Amino acid sequence: MRDEAILQHISALVDEEQRVRGQGSTTPTEQERLHAIGDQLDRCWDLLRQRRAKREFGEDPSTAHLRDTDTVRRYEG
Repeated sequence: MRDEAILQHISALVDEEQRVRGQGSTTPTEQERLHAIGDQLDRCWDLLRQRRAKREFGEDPSTAHLRDTDTVRRYEG
């Protein structure tokens, strides 16, 4: 996946997140969706950072991979 495609996916997720939040109060289903969107955003940003780091250090960015949510969560904070 190219950086542009990752950024487009991030943009689409942000748009969906804003749409759901913009409705005011959210249902439990919408809360679950917001949580899932947050997880996907974290994973996509992590992938993009991996690709940029690999490129910066002369490695092949295509070897970066989408990490699982639990792994990405451990990097936060």
